[in-house]
Amino acid sequence: MAACLLGLSFSALADGKSDCRAAAGSYLTGTVVSGPNFASGQMLNGVELSHTHVSLQSDQDGQTYDVAMDNVFASGYDSAGENVPYPLSSIEPGDHLQLCGQPYSSGLGIHWVHTNCGARPTRKQPNGWVKKVNSDGSVSGNYEANTEYCQLWP
Repeated sequence: MAACLLGLSFSALADGKSDCRAAAGSYLTGTVVSGPNFASGQMLNGVELSHTHVSLQSDQDGQTYDVAMDNVFASGYDSAGENVPYPLSSIEPGDHLQLCGQPYSSGLGIHWVHTNCGARPTRKQPNGWVKKVNSDGSVSGNYEANTEYCQLWP
């Protein structure tokens, strides 16, 4: 049974890696060590571009990465709120995440871990995601797939 669960987990991660490559992103998995934390942001057409941050210890190299998730792409985003939106608010230390996005240009971190609103994915604008890897090896849907605010970037 344990071998079967391990097989599911590895196949889910392997599929995620190839899916991320096809989405023009960089792939990262690991365990949340702190967060989620709200960070305010600039305004664009009356909508605050706030973020949620977690620190993630990478499965790949053991280092700790800052993960910046755009709140407008979370389904529970409230343009008037200053809280971590759902489902990002459900992330806890100890959770295992699968990420597809763009590495920071300096320092250890990853961003652009959200939908690219249907545009052709590129290395600078991948079609990214944040997914939770469950204890049984299954993977959640994309926590950053909300397209309600895509019209902000014509």
